[in-house]
Amino acid sequence: MSNIAKSDGGLLISLIGAKGSLAKPFSREIFLVETHVAGTSYVDNIDDIEEKLIPGTKLHFFREPENIYDNLAIVIKDTEGNKVGYLPKETNQIIARLMDAGKLIYGVVEDKERFGKWVKITIQVYLQD
Repeated sequence: MSNIAKSDGGLLISLIGAKGSLAKPFSREIFLVETHVAGTSYVDNIDDIEEKLIPGTKLHFFREPENIYDNLAIVIKDTEGNKVGYLPKETNQIIARLMDAGKLIYGVVEDKERFGKWVKITIQVYLQD
């Protein structure tokens, strides 16, 4: 058995990190769509959250299949876990299916504008593969 471990020149060992987790040597991010965050007018503390959402800020997506308005709903949260809004219904069908299949989907803030009470947050949606 010791010959097997030595014969690969440590290649297999180099793919496994120091903590024993398997590295993803060919991991990449794939751009899916540019859209906006829906429902920001209904977020109570959107003024506080909006201040921290500068271009380049990563946003996390979570499925909400029990949502009474849309069983394909995807809630968007900032890095602190604050709800920012939702992926628009017209954009969420394929992305929800990808998430249900175990794919990692996330957003990145592209731009934001304020129109009265409404904050339009433009995001780019990516798949981490």
